[in-house]
Amino acid sequence: MAGIVCPPGELRPPRLHDLRHTAAVHRVLAWYRSGKDVQHLLPHLATYLGHVNIASTQRYLHMTPELLQEASRRFAVYALNETEPEVDHA
Repeated sequence: MAGIVCPPGELRPPRLHDLRHTAAVHRVLAWYRSGKDVQHLLPHLATYLGHVNIASTQRYLHMTPELLQEASRRFAVYALNETEPEVDHA
């Protein structure tokens, strides 16, 4: 009734369930972009989605180019801020 059709090249039209996947990925992407502690917030996302455990939520988080870019950027900042251990030359 909504007139949603199957996009070219896809096997089926989008489902309501697909919106949950998209919303979960967009939420995590927004957390990365705003500098939030994503690992700390994932249990909140799981609760919001009605999942009993985080593993169910992880299945929703399909890697998108944008999400990969933000996660990589976050890791690069982390890696560059790590200090080298001091070497004792005594």
